[in-house]
Amino acid sequence: VTALISLSFGGAVGLMFLMLGCALPQYNQYWPLFVLFFYILSPVPYCIARRLVDDTDATSNACKELAIFLTTGIVVSAFGLPIVFARAELIYWGACALVLTGNTVIFATILGFFLVFGSNDDFSWQQW
Repeated sequence: VTALISLSFGGAVGLMFLMLGCALPQYNQYWPLFVLFFYILSPVPYCIARRLVDDTDATSNACKELAIFLTTGIVVSAFGLPIVFARAELIYWGACALVLTGNTVIFATILGFFLVFGSNDDFSWQQW
């Protein structure tokens, strides 16, 4: 229960940083909200690979490695998009820093979710 509460707190803090980067009066640009697509897409390749791959095999699996590669590309893109927006002067650098902080917290929360609920015990995220 404490893990679930801390994960939800982490998600709320990350989204707060993202909203602060968008809605503060000195920034007032909502372009950084496009990183929400990356938050949604980041766990998808790994979840699909976990459903297709048997975890009992201890050797490396190409499907799982491809999923980790795609997830890494999505995460790097989520960090790159606010920097590109700031370089193109669509958003201010302060907003970029807030969005990058929010990205760090959100992706750490997503990683924590998979570490806590990723095992195949009787309380697993796969049952949801």
